[in-house]
Amino acid sequence: MFRLLLVLCLILAAWSPLLADTPTLPRGEPMMPWPGADYDPAIPTIDSVTGFTFGEDLVDYRDMLTYLEALETAAPERLRLLRIGRSWQGRDLVLAVITSERNMARIEEIQAGMQRLGDPRRTDRAAAQRLIDDLPAPVWLAYAVHGDEISTTDSALYVAYHLLAARGDERVSQILDETVVILNPLQNPDGRERFIASTLSARGLEADDDPGSAERDQPWPGGRLNHYLFDLNRDWFAQTQPETRAHTRAMLEWLPVVVADIHEMGTDQTYFFPPAAAPTNPLLTPAQARLREAIGRNNAAWFDRFGIDYFTREIFDLFYPGYGDGWPHHFGAAGMTYEQGSARGLVARRTNGERLTFAETIWNQSVASLATIETVARERERWLTDFHEYQVSAIDTGRRAPEGRYVLLPTQRDQAGADRLARLLAGQRVDVGRAEAAFRACGVDYAPGSVVIDLAQPASRLVRVLLDRQIEIERDFMAEQERRRERGLPDEIYDVTAWSLPLMRNLEVDRCNALPRVSLTAVTADGPSPGRVVNPGARVAFLIGWGERNAAAFLARALREGLTVQSADEAFETAGRRWPAGSLVIQHAVNPDGLSERLQVLAEETGVEILGVDDSWVTEGPSFGSSKMPRLQAPRVALLWDRPTRATAAGATRFVLERQFGQPVTVLRTHNLAGRALDRFDVIILPDGGDYASVLGRGAADELRGWVRRGGVLIGLGEAVRYLAEPDHGLMSLRREDAWREEPASSVDADKDQPATVPGTRIADRDGYMAAIEAPQTPPDTIAGAMLRAEVDPEHWLTAGVAEAVYVLYQGNAIYSPLRLDQGVNAVSFSAPETLVASGAVWPENRDQLAWKPVVALESMGNGMMIAFTTDPTWRAMHEGLEILLANAVLRAPARTAPRR
Repeated sequence: MFRLLLVLCLILAAWSPLLADTPTLPRGEPMMPWPGADYDPAIPTIDSVTGFTFGEDLVDYRDMLTYLEALETAAPERLRLLRIGRSWQGRDLVLAVITSERNMARIEEIQAGMQRLGDPRRTDRAAAQRLIDDLPAPVWLAYAVHGDEISTTDSALYVAYHLLAARGDERVSQILDETVVILNPLQNPDGRERFIASTLSARGLEADDDPGSAERDQPWPGGRLNHYLFDLNRDWFAQTQPETRAHTRAMLEWLPVVVADIHEMGTDQTYFFPPAAAPTNPLLTPAQARLREAIGRNNAAWFDRFGIDYFTREIFDLFYPGYGDGWPHHFGAAGMTYEQGSARGLVARRTNGERLTFAETIWNQSVASLATIETVARERERWLTDFHEYQVSAIDTGRRAPEGRYVLLPTQRDQAGADRLARLLAGQRVDVGRAEAAFRACGVDYAPGSVVIDLAQPASRLVRVLLDRQIEIERDFMAEQERRRERGLPDEIYDVTAWSLPLMRNLEVDRCNALPRVSLTAVTADGPSPGRVVNPGARVAFLIGWGERNAAAFLARALREGLTVQSADEAFETAGRRWPAGSLVIQHAVNPDGLSERLQVLAEETGVEILGVDDSWVTEGPSFGSSKMPRLQAPRVALLWDRPTRATAAGATRFVLERQFGQPVTVLRTHNLAGRALDRFDVIILPDGGDYASVLGRGAADELRGWVRRGGVLIGLGEAVRYLAEPDHGLMSLRREDAWREEPASSVDADKDQPATVPGTRIADRDGYMAAIEAPQTPPDTIAGAMLRAEVDPEHWLTAGVAEAVYVLYQGNAIYSPLRLDQGVNAVSFSAPETLVASGAVWPENRDQLAWKPVVALESMGNGMMIAFTTDPTWRAMHEGLEILLANAVLRAPARTAPRR
């Protein structure tokens, strides 16, 4: 043993000069310490864990967690580290809770107190005042919802260190006594790790500040998004991602009075904090606006003290409720977005020549974070009082809601979708009940199982902002957008103007002002999605109705397991029921033994109801042996990936197929599509994206055309339809339209020599002037995002299980002429102008031109087909009302092409 140790020591001695000369990657400048602060040496510094101090390099996920654990070990009486969930890639999502020793000793009592303060139905005025006098105010600071916004996580760690170790900052003791600081240091760990890997791999001899440097020019999809390429800052009420669900669940357990969502923006920008830009959601209160301004003013005072440039009001609005600053308002917090110009690395050079260091960005974020907490600590009682008054006013305004106090979801054709909506709301602090018996309200009969929401509750504004058909935008703001449009300027609408969940999900929702006494069972977020087999001993077959996501999930799983499944092209009647087109038939005769037991497992996994039948007699519609009842096959699906696809769109499409339908997907990088053995796939999907032609190359269209002719199903979503409709590609006959004009402007051939002079004209008025300067061919104006009504062709198999009308989230300016009868089928088309706009802002010219234009079109070619969704049905994975159309295209279409196997 001694000899072995001696040999090892000699080896290490020989290598030590080489180890000393091991090259290292460059580091940045260290962040300045807080002026006048004296730090307690008992609290570990960041370099004790990472080997570098703040600003010299990026802290990765592992070191972040290790450092927070070290802080908790050093000061457990003031910092508690909570694990609240996991990311897609298995990384723990954590909160660092920091407060005084006295507060930490009663932290559960503080949480319970905030719950009582947040519900005036169980806390009277006197009890509320006692809570206000006693409780510290929770303040929630959230960092790095976008993984490439790098200064945010490092500043969170600095704030934690400063609050525990600083002995020269007079604010700290007041902050710890008067508040509970909840730091969410890294909302998107998977995205941050992706960014760090890309920037480290591009570093060279020294940190490169060039704007085009690979250190900050991220390869697709970049670090902004999570594993499934979702923008988590759009997911707060949709709750599709595990990170969002973990964060919102934890936030509702604390009910903070302030939520600051801390971001980065373009390098040339300085720093943004509220007041926010217009428009503001009308369901936010004036008191919340005053509180946001109070924080903004204190931030400004500290920025002035340190000479930090900032701006307010110009960009980021508070209209869409799906943001990390918008959603918290609806439980009573004051929500804010902070944005720091990003170095996107260790150092960046701005357009004006200034150098922006990573250290500087961390410092600015830290100043804003501490100023925010200080604002609440100085007026703790005011913040708690306003929080309680918000709840009181929410109950009062809900009781007097203009469209009715009660929201009712009747039992309906997509009952599984209605149940999912009820559970989604219940998970966001909404009291939701399910009727145990039938009742009648406002002249309508409601069956047992109908959902009832009384708006006389603290979450009434959240219910309204999510379920109301229309959320009005400020008239002055829209008038300004019309003025800008007239001058050819882009509008200032930051995100969509419509998101009504009943429209998105194609669900029936009623409102009523009076409700009889009816017994209700509380709906919970994690309530069961019941699935069962009725008559499991059936001798002939099992039937599943079509038209719900659960049925699509069942179909994908059944086909993967090798079951033989048929799907009806038309509605049929058997077993005393009418089954809609698309319904599934699984016959004993062509399936293996143990079918009933296997179906029971699948029913429980997917939530479908399966009915067993003892004979195959059909009284109307196609019989089980009809050619209109084709057998389906497990499709082999490819999804194009990488540029020019829009990363969030590609991710959402993959997510819907894999996680909501259970359909595996092969992702193919676009630049490698040409020359691939496409015949391995039955379905190829082009997700919403940009200029496909420039990436796919000249030969790709020929290969795709040949593959379709051999029996492939080619699907284009959103802007990808532009590629399918390009005449040179020889794919679909769809054609994109220019903006419609009553009198088309004369076109100019740019290739011909232009004369030195033109015929004289006389312009009589401003309207004539605007006509004279209009370009001869222009696309329609862009729509930020509105819900439009569309009508469905009920006789086509592609629309099987779909309601007669659906609602479509329309963005952009793509309008296509409908296919002629000899070209294909317009399976779904926008409605007439007078019924087209269901919710949101649409320019009148767009409304008139969109009427009757295709939403979903199908064209056959050889043995295969092409299907165009002119709007993306997987948008943010929120568009449940269109999911069955996508399921028909992916899961059922391959059975209607020539055999490929």
